[in-house]
Amino acid sequence: MWFNPIMKWLIRSPLHGFVSKSMLVIGYTGRKSGKRYETPVNYVRTGDDLLVTSRRNRTWWRNMLGGAPVTVWLRGKQIQANADAYSEQVDVTRYLQAYLDQVPQNARYFNVALDEQGYPARSQVSQAAQERVIVRIHLPA
Repeated sequence: MWFNPIMKWLIRSPLHGFVSKSMLVIGYTGRKSGKRYETPVNYVRTGDDLLVTSRRNRTWWRNMLGGAPVTVWLRGKQIQANADAYSEQVDVTRYLQAYLDQVPQNARYFNVALDEQGYPARSQVSQAAQERVIVRIHLPA
């Protein structure tokens, strides 16, 4: 895929400002292969955490089940952090709600309507969570 190498380069470059408000590169080690991987992903920040969502049928996030050290390239800086992947419905719903509360304009990408106050409809977030997982990256203090 041509997109990933270009985004990885851009996020690490002095031009990162064009995309780094919503994209980062996560580096991790494959549990089975022991190989190092890097993936550009969208994120939102909630306090000291970054929330990343992925489709369940993708496999990269499984390397963070139960917790794993990761490297993130965030806003032009390389940071060592820890990440946990959540695939249980109740956890994904909670974190996906927090994700969409930060960026309600992205609800349409998850087929979630906004309520009268402009927030993602909670009943639809639970449904959207069935197709998703959440990776929570905890940044050091």
